[in-house]
This record gives sequence, C-alpha cells and structure tokens, in this order.
Amino acid sequence: MKKACLLIIDVQKGFEDAGFWGVRNNPNAEVNMLTLIDAFRNTNLPVFHVQHQSENENAPLHPTKLGYQLKAGFEPKENEPLFIKSVNSAFIGTTLKDELDKQGIHQLIVVGLTTNHCVSTTVRIAANYGYGVSLVQDATAAFAVTSYNGRKFSAQDVHESALSHLHEEFAEILSTEEVLAKWVKSSHYIQ
Repeated sequence: MKKACLLIIDVQKGFEDAGFWGVRNNPNAEVNMLTLIDAFRNTNLPVFHVQHQSENENAPLHPTKLGYQLKAGFEPKENEPLFIKSVNSAFIGTTLKDELDKQGIHQLIVVGLTTNHCVSTTVRIAANYGYGVSLVQDATAAFAVTSYNGRKFSAQDVHESALSHLHEEFAEILSTEEVLAKWVKSSHYIQ
C-alpha cells in the first residue's frame, strides 16, 4: 500500500466570517477533520498543514487579521510541516512537493476549506503530479456563490459540483469513515 499523509488545507478562523463569505454547507466538516487528525496522529501517519496568506489587506485571511490564524485544534504539532501559500494551490510557492517526495509519500488524504477553491486546485495539481488523492467529502465545505450570469448556487450545490468535477479524474471521493477504514485501521499499512 502506498505511504499516505493527511493534508489539511486552510482551516482558518477567517472562514467563520459569514458576513464576508456567506452561507456555508457541511457544518460538521471540522469535527470530521479533527477525527482524522487524531486518527493519523495516533497511528503515527504523517500530517501536513497548509495556511492561506491573502495578499489583500481587507481579506479575513490576511496575516494582519485574526482570521489568518488556524482554528483551535488545527495547529501543527512539532514534527508536522506547515506550508504557507498565497494562491489557491498548496504546491505553488511552497516546498510541499519536495517534502512529500522526501518522505516517500505517494497518497494524499485531503481535507479543508474550501471545496471549490484551494481544496480543488490542490487536488488537481496533486493528481497532475502523479500522487494518488483521496478527497474527504464530509471533511470539506464550500460557500454559496453567485455565478457570472447572476444565478445563485447554494453552498451544498457548490460543494457537490466541485466534488463531481474531481471524482474519478483527479481523486477518489471518500467519507471520513471510509478513510479510517482504508488508510488508518488498515493492518497492512507499511510505513
């Protein structure tokens, strides 16, 4: 079995600003993410963290804002790398790929925010680089959007659409329970 890591993308306080982002789906996403973090840590599987650093001074994820901080419980442990990015992909402008290759990791278990932006972009590039990707559908979330033509899409529709575009082309779409069964509780995992 390939060596896997949990990749946690942009779980930051700024995403709690409903006035800026709007309505979100999947309110239990963070609970599921924390379940996976605990499981990976308890079995000594690698955990990687990504944090978005907005260049827009008015954005909630700008480093001068409280929203830039990772949410409680999502802070990296001493041996867990943190990659700071300023674009949608966790691979651009970071050493993520170098660290994955150095540790011999071939499979990414991806969780985080938001499904249709940084999660999707990172998943696509990871797949293009040749990594296997498992995207955890109940450990990600999206916000409602208004399209170029004024059409409104609910947060759940945005989330489902993003997952559908990634499914079977860039990633396998799994639930938290499926990830636990396949990657964490697996007795044939080789470190």
